[in-house]
Amino acid sequence: MVAFLSGIIEQSWWVLTEAAPWVLFGFLAAGVLRAFVHDDSVARHLGGNDTRSVIKASLIGIPLPLCSCGVLPTAVGLRHQGAGRGPAAAFMVSTPESGVDSIAITWALLDPIMTLFRPLAAFLTATLTGLAINRVPEAGSGPATDDEGEGETNTCGCGREIGETMTERPALGARLRSGLVYAFGDLLADIGWLLLIGVLIAGVIGWLVPAESLVDLPGGEGLELLLMLVVGIPLYICATASTPIAAALVLKGLSPGAALVFLLAGPATNAATVTVFARHWGRRATVVYLAVIAGCAVALGYLLNRVYEWTGADITRWIAAGDESGPGLVGVVSAIILLLLIAAEMLGRRRNG
Repeated sequence: MVAFLSGIIEQSWWVLTEAAPWVLFGFLAAGVLRAFVHDDSVARHLGGNDTRSVIKASLIGIPLPLCSCGVLPTAVGLRHQGAGRGPAAAFMVSTPESGVDSIAITWALLDPIMTLFRPLAAFLTATLTGLAINRVPEAGSGPATDDEGEGETNTCGCGREIGETMTERPALGARLRSGLVYAFGDLLADIGWLLLIGVLIAGVIGWLVPAESLVDLPGGEGLELLLMLVVGIPLYICATASTPIAAALVLKGLSPGAALVFLLAGPATNAATVTVFARHWGRRATVVYLAVIAGCAVALGYLLNRVYEWTGADITRWIAAGDESGPGLVGVVSAIILLLLIAAEMLGRRRNG
């Protein structure tokens, strides 16, 4: 039992030390981004249901550090402000599938190809979803009213509550302070514990799953892609927390394309997302939403596998290179700082009720 626990802890510690410097950088970037990107400017660009608005929504959502739960009230709030059905749906897909924090940790735990392909895949998936939603006849007479949105507040703190009043922007210094407080406060407390769960799961996979055990699974590539889709769709996990799990699976022989399917489907689809989407977009739009995300995830996963074949790149070598080098001083210090910050925020929340 001691060897079992120590093995899992050792694997989890390696993942954490590899990811921690980039996670901290991602949170810093998220704070700066929040300081300069105001909700008013986001809503202003998402009006209408034309292709341009959908593309804008997809692009706006890519860097924003909102997790799966935080994007729900934000997307519905945008609908209340007059955002089109397609653009709001596109925003609801691209935002949880990507973000500056998840892009940074993808570089740390996977490789440059996945780091570039992941946000591109999120953009394509979101854009196609938004365009498809635009073609679905609207069941009701318009966006949900404020009463309909009542009760759907942000329970995780990483997004603005529905109906929250927009205020004038403060001075630059105050905005930066507010952004950093948000990033290393609310956002860290909300995503941090999920990240630690992801790191722990990655440690369990790294210790228990035999090397190369996921190579040449029965059923071939197609079944592998579909399997990750089935695993990812109901799973409630944010883009940042899903990355260590994907990296651990790739090290055991899972193809990069199948890992991408998991990274796309997990953050964008879960029970809460489907429930909120069905209420504000309608059941027919919800079916289209899930179908497009599933189809894009599998197709893009297949395409990513071809990219690795064409380039001759080996993602496992990139990951294993970091494993062989061991945790450096920067990684260890960053991991300790990250753990202390997460613990402080979670304890602070518990004390405040």
